[in-house]
Amino acid sequence: MNYKQSKILLLLSVLTLVGCDFSQSTVAKPLQQQNLQTNPSVAPTHFNTSDSATPLTYKIETYDSQVMGASRTYGVSLPPGYEQNPKQSYPVIFLLHGGHGNPTDWFNQSKGQALKTVEKLYSKGKLPPSIIITPDGNDKRGSSPYRDPEYIDGPNGKVSTAVGDELVKVVQSRYRTINNPDFWAIGGLSSGGWGAMNVGLHNLDHFLILFSHSGYFHDKSGPMNSPISYIKTIPLQAQKKLRIYLDSGTSDIEEIDEAQNFSQVLNKLKVYNLFREFPGSHTWKYWREHLSDSLTFVGEQFRVSEIAHRTENLGVSPFEKVKSQNN
Repeated sequence: MNYKQSKILLLLSVLTLVGCDFSQSTVAKPLQQQNLQTNPSVAPTHFNTSDSATPLTYKIETYDSQVMGASRTYGVSLPPGYEQNPKQSYPVIFLLHGGHGNPTDWFNQSKGQALKTVEKLYSKGKLPPSIIITPDGNDKRGSSPYRDPEYIDGPNGKVSTAVGDELVKVVQSRYRTINNPDFWAIGGLSSGGWGAMNVGLHNLDHFLILFSHSGYFHDKSGPMNSPISYIKTIPLQAQKKLRIYLDSGTSDIEEIDEAQNFSQVLNKLKVYNLFREFPGSHTWKYWREHLSDSLTFVGEQFRVSEIAHRTENLGVSPFEKVKSQNN
């Protein structure tokens, strides 16, 4: 057995430990065949959970966007113990808003209530402490109830590059992040679910974990920004690294069809994915309830990557800053 074969077998063993039931082709099995329960006992021991009871907060920050030619904003929630653990680095999760939205939507108590969900997942060991970022996904036209934001590089601004590359570098420069795409996830709701797939697939050097709630996967601008088409153009090696979560409410007829079709394409390409259906419709109530499902999936992938990284690097954790990074 060569090194590559032994590495693959090791990773498959790790995935079994964390409850991610992969088939031999790495395509997600049907829902009824999956054990989706995360086992908290496999959480890496270095995660500092002593501050997990501290209520999370968020801030709205600004930066000068060269890509958009204007000042842009984003929301940020730092993990518990961030200030008390200056040598620890963290994974990053981008949450994209939907139509006529803004960076506060996912944090808003009348909308996403994301911090409440994240606190519960931290306390249960289902998600390692992470840096949560909510980008501004609006283009130069601004927010409007009459249209979806364009998460593309198009005539109204290079939003895909602004979110998927420029903001990533801003976040890396301002916070202690693990600068490895295995520890960066991007997801969203509705048009933000499509945006997460589109931005993520165009920036695979930054994101390898993608998730969508009630998203769609065709865009009027064409196949370049339609994930169901664009993913077929991605090199095979990149496809193998992707991990994708999809869900939609059973009353969301168009969106559930979109997700089913996209999942079928992913299965044919042998891209690891999990598609789930839940009762509900295109509402904040649905997205609030099921953010925990996507973030549990994200937490599982972070654990898989962390264990694989330790194995490859003789037990060195990617969550700890090394001296050379601080100099």
